[in-house]
Amino acid sequence: MDWPLVLLLAPSLGMDAFAVALAVGAATPPGSRRPLFRLSFHFGLFQFLMPMLGWLTGATMRQFIEAYDHWVAFLLLAWVGARMVRSAWDKSEATLTSDPTRGISLVVLSIATSIDALAVGLSLAMLQVNLWLPSLVIGVVAAGMTLTGMLLGRRLKDVWGRGAEFVGGVILIGIGLRVLWTHLVV
Repeated sequence: MDWPLVLLLAPSLGMDAFAVALAVGAATPPGSRRPLFRLSFHFGLFQFLMPMLGWLTGATMRQFIEAYDHWVAFLLLAWVGARMVRSAWDKSEATLTSDPTRGISLVVLSIATSIDALAVGLSLAMLQVNLWLPSLVIGVVAAGMTLTGMLLGRRLKDVWGRGAEFVGGVILIGIGLRVLWTHLVV
């Protein structure tokens, strides 16, 4: 695979991770660096692994996955986004300290942001491309974009408070709607 193509592909795949990290950064408790590491590591890992999984799956499963991948991404992002919106409106201290970089939310977000990378792997399998190095670049770029998004999201939270968590949840739902729009209408 040509390096200019890899260098264009990696940030393109990392844009969803960046946008989600921006929203999640606004919802994470301040102080700890662990959420930064967890989200960056998992998003980078999933962005690295999903093209390989898609490549291994190859053309045989493509027709089955393409039929509903956009629905899966939408539902996952909408679910986490709705939880963030609800948390922003809930005045209890328990929701203020909730951390979307833990547990099932972390897995859901990691899968939702890497479904496009799975599709890329499916496409590259047809071209018979060696995917190890491009996948590594995609994963590292996604991890870096995630870290940047988280740091910016935390700054937004410092300025906007709970409103940033609400806006972050709405952004996640919007990203999910965009995924549906691009697959169903365009």
